[in-house]
Amino acid sequence: MSSLVIIDSECANLSSIFKAAEKVFLEPVISDDPQVIASADAIIFPGVGSFAHAASLISKKKLTASLQDVIAAGKPFLGICLGMQLLFSKSEESSLSSNSQPDEGLNAIPGEVKRFPQGLPVPHVGWNKVNPVCKHPLFAGLNDGAYFYFTHSYYALPEKKDYILGLTDYGISFTSAVCRGNLYGVQFHPEKSGQAGLQMLSNFGKIIAGNRQIKTGF
Repeated sequence: MSSLVIIDSECANLSSIFKAAEKVFLEPVISDDPQVIASADAIIFPGVGSFAHAASLISKKKLTASLQDVIAAGKPFLGICLGMQLLFSKSEESSLSSNSQPDEGLNAIPGEVKRFPQGLPVPHVGWNKVNPVCKHPLFAGLNDGAYFYFTHSYYALPEKKDYILGLTDYGISFTSAVCRGNLYGVQFHPEKSGQAGLQMLSNFGKIIAGNRQIKTGF
């Protein structure tokens, strides 16, 4: 069984991330089977579209508990775009368009997902710089301010600055990468970000290998 599972939440372009992962020799499989997810060494959780719709599908597929268990076990986990936002406690996406309560996420990283302020064109689409706040294996081999591809109207706001791994400027300085132990999230799309994105996915592969070595002792 593959050591890396890409989650099929029905809210992502799975072929793009699958092909990008293959290019850096990660040998992934795509699955929405809770047992396959539970047995994986690592997870990539991509996502695009509406927070509420994605959260509903994850619940319908009975993946919420499996994802939370994988995260609690400390397995390397990479959330991409909406997949990063779903790691947070809640999103104001639905509450801005109705009287409903904020949508709830996986609550793996305390904080909320907010819409860009009025006056800024949304979605934020295209290439932008990511500025790491510290040296980290996920950014190994990348220049500070490397460009990645974004497309989103909401951004994550962690409760603690300790969770912030990268920042990007778009009218405001917003969190574009997060980390909590072996849990990572990036607001951009590494699979659409050329060589920089492939380097980051390769770095994630090295994190997986290092975690496996610690776990097995060889």
